[in-house]
Amino acid sequence: MQRVKVYHLNEDGKWDDRGTGHVSIDYVERSEELSLCVIDEEDNETLLVHPINPEDIYRKQEDTIISWRDPERSTELALSFQETAGCSYVWDQICTMQRNLHFSSLNSETFHSLNSELRELPAVELTTLPLILKVIVTESGITDQMRLTELILKDHGFFRNLMGVFKICEDLENVDGLHMIFNIVKGIILLNSSQILEKIFGDELIMEIIGCLEYDPGVAHSQHHRNFLKEHVVFKEAIPIKDPLVLSKIHQTYRIGYLKDVVLARVLDDAIVANLNSVIHANNAIVVSLLKDDSTFIQELFARLRSPSTSMESKKNLVYFLHEFCSLSKSLQVVQQLRLFRDLINEGIFHVIEEVLQIPDKKLVLTGTDILILFLTQDPNLLRSYIVRTEGTPLLGLLVKGMMEDFGDKMHCQFLEIIRTLLDANALSGGAQRANIMDIFYEKHLPELVDVITASCPEKSGNTSEGASRGIRTKPEVLLNICELLCFCIMQDSSRTKCSFLQNNVAEKVLHLTRRKEKYLVVAGIRFVRTLLSVHDDYVQNYVVKNNMLKPIIDVFIANGNRYNLLNSAVLDLLEHIRKGNATLLLKYIVDTFWDQLAPFQCLTSIQAFKVKYEQCLENAGPKSTADAVDPRRRVDERALDKEEEDYFNEDSTDSDEEDSASASNTEKEKPASSNIQEEQPKPHLSNGVAASPASSSPRSGGLVDYEYDEDDEEYKPPPRKQPEASEEEGELLSLKRKSPCVEREQEPSKKPRLGKNSKRENVFAVLCSTLSHAVLTGKKSPGSAGSAVRSIVAKEPEDSRSSEEKNNNSSREN
Repeated sequence: MQRVKVYHLNEDGKWDDRGTGHVSIDYVERSEELSLCVIDEEDNETLLVHPINPEDIYRKQEDTIISWRDPERSTELALSFQETAGCSYVWDQICTMQRNLHFSSLNSETFHSLNSELRELPAVELTTLPLILKVIVTESGITDQMRLTELILKDHGFFRNLMGVFKICEDLENVDGLHMIFNIVKGIILLNSSQILEKIFGDELIMEIIGCLEYDPGVAHSQHHRNFLKEHVVFKEAIPIKDPLVLSKIHQTYRIGYLKDVVLARVLDDAIVANLNSVIHANNAIVVSLLKDDSTFIQELFARLRSPSTSMESKKNLVYFLHEFCSLSKSLQVVQQLRLFRDLINEGIFHVIEEVLQIPDKKLVLTGTDILILFLTQDPNLLRSYIVRTEGTPLLGLLVKGMMEDFGDKMHCQFLEIIRTLLDANALSGGAQRANIMDIFYEKHLPELVDVITASCPEKSGNTSEGASRGIRTKPEVLLNICELLCFCIMQDSSRTKCSFLQNNVAEKVLHLTRRKEKYLVVAGIRFVRTLLSVHDDYVQNYVVKNNMLKPIIDVFIANGNRYNLLNSAVLDLLEHIRKGNATLLLKYIVDTFWDQLAPFQCLTSIQAFKVKYEQCLENAGPKSTADAVDPRRRVDERALDKEEEDYFNEDSTDSDEEDSASASNTEKEKPASSNIQEEQPKPHLSNGVAASPASSSPRSGGLVDYEYDEDDEEYKPPPRKQPEASEEEGELLSLKRKSPCVEREQEPSKKPRLGKNSKRENVFAVLCSTLSHAVLTGKKSPGSAGSAVRSIVAKEPEDSRSSEEKNNNSSREN
């Protein structure tokens, strides 16, 4: 309870504190009304008792105060709550109570205003029909339907008396009375009471109720529903049913369905239709439960089905009854339905269906397939286990044979659905059984399906009458289903593709469909190849290329021309799949073999993209070896110096340092000033990181390339930028310029041991020249920086050359 203060507004307009207590909403003694009660927290005395008023008199202020004006005492009252949550809780309770009171008073007023005289129904007589119609139909609303239903059910003689008045009106041909009775019966049905429906659909009243509904005022002539049900509707018992309750429920279910679908189809709303369907569903469950529990009935049913003395007409009726019995089992719970199907399997229902599938009557064959579909819907492993367990069973073969037969306008695709369900690899269970069934299918029945395609297609493209001349007239729909099944098999188990579809030439035989005149069959063959290539197996691609399997597809594409149709889209989709799958072998195969035919279609985006992908594959095939053959300097530039070259340059620079150190000491004595200047300048470095000797700064030119000395660096202008194609010629010219007397002296017989090292050194300078060419090409962007870079490289090369020449001269003097 919530802690509050009670306030009362006095005559002076001030609030008087009446005390502090706890408030609650509860019933007060000797009263049936909910009231606000406040009990004093000190002495437990009642501070306030206020019945909840349905009128809008309450106000909520500042989240902690509820005030109102008491209409009985004409006083202003208020409750001040200690907590905001307590005030909100009591306010919600008051609002809820007001809504309930308002709704109750509204219902009570409506009921008393509209049904003040409905304490009992009027007596059913011919003269009281208008009054009964007014009570049931005219003044009947939502609020009094329960009351009317209660009165009708309480009056046990109401329907019997009403049917008596109906007979009188029918005998007297009182059309007005018959119309009123029609509206009365229709209004009673529209009350949608399950108890009333159960009563009027009983065997005693159902036919008379349907008779009352024959006289619809909205129809010019009366209907003859009773005559149809009595004379034209015949109840067939394939096997005698002895239980009267089962017979009663069967008849009642049919009549309710006839009433729902024929008699009152125009006036029933969704709620009443749902109620009638629930009655039918309950009756079906009762019928199936009673029949399945009757063991003698099930045994007699299968004994007659297996008996050779049973006539064909009787066998048909038994199969139809078995199909309806299995269909009605859907009204049972899943556990009970599964138990029933297992009992039927133990009785030999699959063996019965094998016999049914061999009967020439195609309607009966389709009924057998419907039964199989019901079992597959419940649990596919029931049928799989039977096929695997029973050796030599013809059931799977009969299903495959059914795919190849023509059933006219019937649903021959049911065989396709059954086989697909048996081979479905996405099932949650039954993996071993499914694998065994696939083995049986691939070994025994796959060649049969492929032979149907081969036999129904002409041997040459365009000769569409050849298949008919052979006497083979397979419907195109059958061929389409076979092709769809083959595609499904590839997707389910791609590992069997090599041994089942390639080694037996299945793929080539399926492509015979491209010779048919039906375009959708040609598309089916293309779609089969598309599915086959989705395996992404090298063996499959090699097989396609080796056997030139895409030739028929390209031929039909070329023959189709520029027509934009399903065939055109299917071929383009195949090419797009090959392109996106990066199938290099197939790309080269198609372009190298068929590009002359595909070239006229380059306007299509898919063909253009296919050719671009082909060119990219050629570029990626061997770019490194091609580049090395064209430009050897690039190959040298991309790799590091090997260990032998490193050792050579290190050894050469060490000898040069020792020789130059002696000459440097003599030079320091003669020209100390110049040596000091040279010491202050930083030492240049070669490209391999070895520091150059001090003698490299000598002005004497003896390097591989003779460059004129630039006295004024500011007047230097970089050469114009050349095209990248001229870089190789430029390298050859530079290499020719690098030939100097120093190099000629190195080629003398006395210097033959150094020839190998100098040839390697020329490669190193070729690298420097390549760097020089790149620097010149970028000269236009930054002339200053490029020029300085060129001059630094040019300065390093003569210095290194002069150092080498001095070293060679010193060596000759020592010798």
